[in-house]
Amino acid sequence: MTSSSTALLTDHYELTMLSSALRDDTADRPCVFEVFARRLPDGRRYGVVGGTARLLDAITRFRFDDAELKRLETARVVDDRTLDWLADYAFTGDVDGYPEGELYFPGSPILTVRAPFATGVVLETLALSILNHDSAIASAAARMVTAANGRRMIEMGSRRTHEEAAVASARVAYLAGFTATSNLEAGRRYGIPTAGTSAHAFTLLHDSEAEAFRAQVEQLGAGTTLLVDTYDITKGIATAVEVAGPELGAIRIDSGDVGPLARQAREQLDSLGARNTKIVVSGDLDEYAIAALRAEPVDSYGVGTSLVTGSGAPTAGMVYKLVEVAGRPVAKRSSHKESRGGRKGALRRFRETGTAVEEVVYTEGNRPELGEHDRELQIPLLRAGQVVADLPTIEQSRERLRQALVSVPWEGLKLSHGEPAIPTTFL
Repeated sequence: MTSSSTALLTDHYELTMLSSALRDDTADRPCVFEVFARRLPDGRRYGVVGGTARLLDAITRFRFDDAELKRLETARVVDDRTLDWLADYAFTGDVDGYPEGELYFPGSPILTVRAPFATGVVLETLALSILNHDSAIASAAARMVTAANGRRMIEMGSRRTHEEAAVASARVAYLAGFTATSNLEAGRRYGIPTAGTSAHAFTLLHDSEAEAFRAQVEQLGAGTTLLVDTYDITKGIATAVEVAGPELGAIRIDSGDVGPLARQAREQLDSLGARNTKIVVSGDLDEYAIAALRAEPVDSYGVGTSLVTGSGAPTAGMVYKLVEVAGRPVAKRSSHKESRGGRKGALRRFRETGTAVEEVVYTEGNRPELGEHDRELQIPLLRAGQVVADLPTIEQSRERLRQALVSVPWEGLKLSHGEPAIPTTFL
């Protein structure tokens, strides 16, 4: 973690609480902090946990270096005692939580942090900035993947968000079931597949569309994807097949009413003998547009803006709350912002058929008996500040989410407004 990123991921009020706790000797009280969402974004019936692996990595590297400490001193943000404490900071507590790719619902204990107050309180902004962003994107991506009903999905949103958010978005889009990303840094950093084709600029660069297509085919082979809507789509398709031959890999349509255009394109490609050429569509797609295209001859979707902005829900609305102090449950009572005191666990109940029917959130001492088909949801993530061995890989998290969505009752996968897909019981 660089100096600038560490400073940005600590909030001023966290250091205010830290300084005050050090002064009145409450900083070392053993505490439990919990991350949860009071509600799902409007219109959503489930959330998807994303960003856990990124958060664990950030926590283990979270330090205040000399430059940051000097800035805090110069700006008089904290006193000398707090500066000395921060100079030696390293997280040494325990963390449990829902694994990436798990579904969550209102009140789910997504993350549980056990540490002295001072050690845990400075992680609030770090935890929420990562989990709120990545879970929002993962939740939107999962809805899009469900709407696509098995068709190939490519993440293409890097130009519509912050450069680091672009990489994180690509990662959780893949976790949610997208096939690939156009973001090469995401491919390098996380080993996820990358894919892409040319933009309109490449066609405009050349004296004719045929010359542009010929250059691309000569470089990448007939299996490439040619963008056919720079000028006239019908002429573009004809030119693409003429240049690449009937074994052309795919065409991409990036504008217009893509439903009728895809039908016309399919008919034209078939008439030209290019029956195996795929049709890729892109351009301001979201889960609703993708669902509306289910009956059309579309083979792949390229999704950008809607994905990296959470398709209308750019944050998951998660909060980081103190729920226990020295074994004593504590809870916020403010109207509409209540919290439930005490360290919690959670399990999900399933029918024999595999359909999920209930999420049970319980406090210590109230753990219900685990039924034959029930499953505990939290897993150990950090112990004494160190990442637990053999945590799920991104491929395992993809499979976890795929199975979780299969277990949701069919009504819970609808894109329309409704109650959470699985009801939650609090014990």
